[in-house]
Amino acid sequence: MLKKSTAVMLMVIGLLGGSLLTFAYTGYSGGTGSEAGEGLLASLAGNVSQRDDMKKIQTAMELIEGQYYKDVDRTKLVDGAINGMMGALDDPYSSYMGKETAAQFEESIEGSFSGIGAEVASENGKVVIVTPIKGSPAEKAGLRAQDIILSVNGASLEGLDLNDAVSKIRGPKGSEAKIKIQRASSTDSLEYTIVRDDIDLETVTAHMEKDGVGVITITQFSLNTADRFKEELAKLEKQNMKGLVIDVRNNPGGVLSVVIDIAQQFVPKGKTIVQVEDKNQKREKEVSKGSNKPYPVTVLMNKGSASASEILAGALQQSAGATLIGENSFGKGTVQTSYDKQMGDGSLLKITIAKWLTPNGTWIHKKGIAPDVVVSQPEYFSVAPLSKEKPLKYNMNNTDVKNAQIMLKGLGYNPGREDGYFDKTTEEAVKGFQKKAGMTANGVINTETAGKLEANLVESIRNPKNDTQLKRGIEQIRKEMAASASNSK
Repeated sequence: MLKKSTAVMLMVIGLLGGSLLTFAYTGYSGGTGSEAGEGLLASLAGNVSQRDDMKKIQTAMELIEGQYYKDVDRTKLVDGAINGMMGALDDPYSSYMGKETAAQFEESIEGSFSGIGAEVASENGKVVIVTPIKGSPAEKAGLRAQDIILSVNGASLEGLDLNDAVSKIRGPKGSEAKIKIQRASSTDSLEYTIVRDDIDLETVTAHMEKDGVGVITITQFSLNTADRFKEELAKLEKQNMKGLVIDVRNNPGGVLSVVIDIAQQFVPKGKTIVQVEDKNQKREKEVSKGSNKPYPVTVLMNKGSASASEILAGALQQSAGATLIGENSFGKGTVQTSYDKQMGDGSLLKITIAKWLTPNGTWIHKKGIAPDVVVSQPEYFSVAPLSKEKPLKYNMNNTDVKNAQIMLKGLGYNPGREDGYFDKTTEEAVKGFQKKAGMTANGVINTETAGKLEANLVESIRNPKNDTQLKRGIEQIRKEMAASASNSK
């Protein structure tokens, strides 16, 4: 595993660059070391057409340097040319990182880093959130998968190279990022003020529910994730665990070998975990060397579950009989490898080299994996924040009022309606909330009331008691445990 490849895999979660987390696929026959670059140079030397192409690029460089009316930075020209080539691929997961950006990866992988904690990709010139990382400032603020980031602190991201866009989003711990986003469910843009923080690199957490149901949450597949998973799984099994819920919601993916290591703890020996297909349609199957478990397993996923998370879900569903619960996954079915040695100057190319398929040969790219049991979270889990531009009060009718009504209902204050009209029943619900929160109960949603509403809502969303998908996953496990016990009698 190349060190900078590792950096590419991990550091995207801090919103420090790149697109979806990179896979390192060691079975790729194209080579990932210096021989790949040497082979390319050799082919260029022996092919007249390719030599002409290189001459054309060189001529363009010379003409710009010699004829452009201002002095130009040759490094910027080279970087621009490479970015142009990567852009021509029309692949949001293939990208170029200049020396400085690659160095940021290098520095960040050595220790803690700060950011808002979201996974992003570039789609049609727009910066799109793949998923906010669990427990990150982005998640706590309410950013969601598929949100389009329009601007940061007033600076538009439209048309920017992804690395340039990311550099505007990242910043030191404690600094504020005013992020304006466009959400499919909202006609108006939304603005969030997010305080950047250190991103927690702990990727695995676990706890035991009653009746012997274990829950393991994986936030990403980093280099130490498989070891941490084994540790937590062993602890649960020592507590006489009888069923397991694996939670990969809002998990953007990670290292291929790591997810394979985790999957083969549940997939019977000889059964397929994942297939990888190269440009020549040559497929290689990764089969399990492990064994299945004597207890039932369910996997929780949502539209923020991407890449390696989808590999795990597909492998456990199709080869280990696990039940998938939640929402349709993101749909990222390609494999990337990074090249740094060949560049020779500290820069890095990340290129899609193959696509991966589920055990039964399905390519889930841009489609995702459908759950066996569809479960959505309550409506207030995804409600947009209030604009706070002006107070909301009786007889108003707009989207902000509708969102406030959804919030009030989610917090147990019945507004009587959720259509955006601020009637007397809504006013009484606001007064009830204000009174409970220790504010002046005037029935007007000013900036203070709006802030309190949103803060209370975040607390409610983070309370496991309100997590419909988790509760359904635990319920499913108990159901399968009971069926197993009945069959064994």
